[in-house]
Amino acid sequence: MIVYRSAIDLSSSALRYLSRQLAARRLRLGTRWRRLPTGRQALLALAHLRCGDTYTRLAAAFNVGVATAHRYVTEAVDVLAATAPTLEQAVATASRKAFTILDGTLLPIDRIAADRPYYSGKHKKHGMNVQVITDPFGRLLWASPALPGAVHDVKAARTHGIVDALTTAGIRCFADKGYQGAGGTVRVPYRGRWDKLSAGQKAVNIAHARIRAVGEQAMATLTQWRLLRKLRCGTTRITTIVQAVLALHLATSA
Repeated sequence: MIVYRSAIDLSSSALRYLSRQLAARRLRLGTRWRRLPTGRQALLALAHLRCGDTYTRLAAAFNVGVATAHRYVTEAVDVLAATAPTLEQAVATASRKAFTILDGTLLPIDRIAADRPYYSGKHKKHGMNVQVITDPFGRLLWASPALPGAVHDVKAARTHGIVDALTTAGIRCFADKGYQGAGGTVRVPYRGRWDKLSAGQKAVNIAHARIRAVGEQAMATLTQWRLLRKLRCGTTRITTIVQAVLALHLATSA
């Protein structure tokens, strides 16, 4: 076996935060002994989330069994996901902002052609639809539970109650054409061919696009976690993983 050193492009604050959360959990459970201390378990979990390392590689690197590596990662992800903000909490935070940006992203998953509910016609691949709310500077505020990729963005936003929550709070929200008909405080660009739009409509669309472009930073925040670039776990676990990433990002970027 060939062994080499590796690095994780995360700050030490992420490791310390997760270590504290795991230590608190062990204290609640009254755990007396584990194969790995909380710091090493946190490092193992971060290597999986950030770098996408498989359980086999993690088991070899940390000198534990594959089942133990899987159990440690699952525990760490659940601990983080439990601290993720709810939509109500995110809206309360967004109410102090000038406006918000709503966008959807498709997280690719390992599925076959027969799994039609997970196939996105827009992206031409299988995945899970996740809705993201960001502030005017492109900072991630909230990420929704994952829905099958075939679900349209506007339907996903309504399913999660995003439109109603933002409208009730009176928060202006900018979104792309995929949210046509959302209503409430959601603002979308004018539809139609560019040469058919009036000068005023073109100006509005240009300004709208500049605002929404900032929201792409939040998408980049998610895709920096290599595990989310190609998920090979069960679809029921994807929401928990996304919530874990969100919680860790918010906790270490404040």
